[in-house]
Amino acid sequence: MKKKIFSGVQPTGNLHLGNYLGAIKNFVDLNNDIQNECIFCVVDLHAITVSQNPKDLKSNIHETVATFVASGIDPKKSIIFNQSQVSAHSEAAWILSCVARMGWLNRMTQFKEKAGKDKEKASIGLYSYPVLMAADILLYDSTHVPVGDDQKQHLELCRDIAQKFNNDYKIENFFIVPEPLIKKEFSRIMSLKDGLKKMSKSEVSDLSRINLTDDKDQIINKIKKAKTDTLPLPSKIEELDKRPEAKNLIGIYSSLMNNTLQKTIDEFAGKNFSEFKEKLSEIVVNEINPISLKIKELLDDKVFLEKILKDGYEKANEIASKKIKKIHEIVGF
Repeated sequence: MKKKIFSGVQPTGNLHLGNYLGAIKNFVDLNNDIQNECIFCVVDLHAITVSQNPKDLKSNIHETVATFVASGIDPKKSIIFNQSQVSAHSEAAWILSCVARMGWLNRMTQFKEKAGKDKEKASIGLYSYPVLMAADILLYDSTHVPVGDDQKQHLELCRDIAQKFNNDYKIENFFIVPEPLIKKEFSRIMSLKDGLKKMSKSEVSDLSRINLTDDKDQIINKIKKAKTDTLPLPSKIEELDKRPEAKNLIGIYSSLMNNTLQKTIDEFAGKNFSEFKEKLSEIVVNEINPISLKIKELLDDKVFLEKILKDGYEKANEIASKKIKKIHEIVGF
């Protein structure tokens, strides 16, 4: 049986190497596997859980689609669409929010991290967005969802909601309970300036990240200035736990080369960072620079990007509309 795979990316601009290695590169592999049916969603409803400039949001939606295609996702093989265009997502989110329990949402650690100390001023959307994420997934009978460490808890909530709905309405397997697709090797990319912080577009210094729109010279300069320590590269994988910056750079190299961390350590053990950074710059440039050039080319063709979204909407809406109609019947609407 084919795997039905659903995943989404927020259109918040400045997609970076962390987004690519943590998600998009994996999307491309999933797209290329004939055993998979893939749906990739530009989740703009999730994006507005924090304030967005409307003009920037529209631009960022196009940039996200361009990044998908430039990275190698084929819109003829997979569905690429814009979440807000398919009204079933918002409608299903409300119905499922009447199934989800407050206690479940109170345990979501990502809300606590994003809301910070002043959570009373956080939006209700930021608090309840895992329910919308569940709606996204369940509307398409998704069997598998690629998730990183920060989304595992949300997928567990999705599974709980699916099971409770099925039990409450006594309809076995109406909602498919999805399984996680978790990369076993290194995938969490950290800041180039601080190995203890996740690479983020919100960090003030642009030197902390490699943007997918960076050119060759920018990439080389950022890797050259990336924080390291004074020791040679380690010879044992256990040493990385005490050397976060070294672990991050070795992890980036390993992810791009499809190596295990141990294989990379074996290759560079005892060597200095200048030699390693030169090799790392070469493979990052080889991987990212063609994507950067293609993104810029695609952004000049808004008609093409809009056609991808229109075609994707028609396919996604057909699936989601049928599912929401059945949900109406089950609930009693």
